Amino acid sequence: SFPTRRSSDLLLESELFGYEKGAFTGATHRRVGKIEQASGGTIFLDEVAELSKLMQVKLLRFLQEGTFEKVGGEKTLSVDVRVISATNKDLKAEVKNNNFREDLYYRLNVIPLNIPPIRERKNDIPLLVDHFLKQLPESAMSVSNEALQVMMKYKWPGNVRELQNAIQFAMVHTKGRHIRPEDLPLELKNLDLQQPRRGPNRKLETETVTAALTQTAGNKAKAAKLLGVGRATLYRFLNDHPGLA
Repeated sequence: SFPTRRSSDLLLESELFGYEKGAFTGATHRRVGKIEQASGGTIFLDEVAELSKLMQVKLLRFLQEGTFEKVGGEKTLSVDVRVISATNKDLKAEVKNNNFREDLYYRLNVIPLNIPPIRERKNDIPLLVDHFLKQLPESAMSVSNEALQVMMKYKWPGNVRELQNAIQFAMVHTKGRHIRPEDLPLELKNLDLQQPRRGPNRKLETETVTAALTQTAGNKAKAAKLLGVGRATLYRFLNDHPGLA
């Protein structure tokens, strides 16, 4: 049987494909959808794993034929658009669990790009922090080495969005223009309290040392402080890993 349309489906279908005047209550004028607006260019579809079965069918038809109808419309429209989609779920598993159409999966999975979560690429954390701060240049905010050190230790289960939210949270809660560990969300502050401080047994990792050296422009004394270790500990680590120095 053909899946039924929910109000959320109607909203998404209208947003993607547009609608004709009078197509539903409140449709007082004709609207061009995002896909039609993107004709000749690119459209990005985020969280495609959350699409309902009905919207999966409609998206599949569009991807196969390059055509669609507006909600409430009878005319078939054609567009030439590149589609980029993203999801934080394992689509193969979703297909196996009958939550995502296999034919749609193969339509979308033409050139797959796997972006590891930031817990697996911690070198990017200082760069991302800097990027999020620059999104509000009028604030002239900065992050202390101690706060950045806490962020480098955290596992970030919410990935980049959680990092962005943490920066926004800290910007609101800091009393000055310098974000400190106590300004960070509770999850990170609790982590900071649980972490051992400086000591000879502190374990260093290549990725965190590289990130610290990048953040401090190669200043080993500042990098050691950022990592929470003594300079001698860092020098020994660099001697054992000459490619990092």
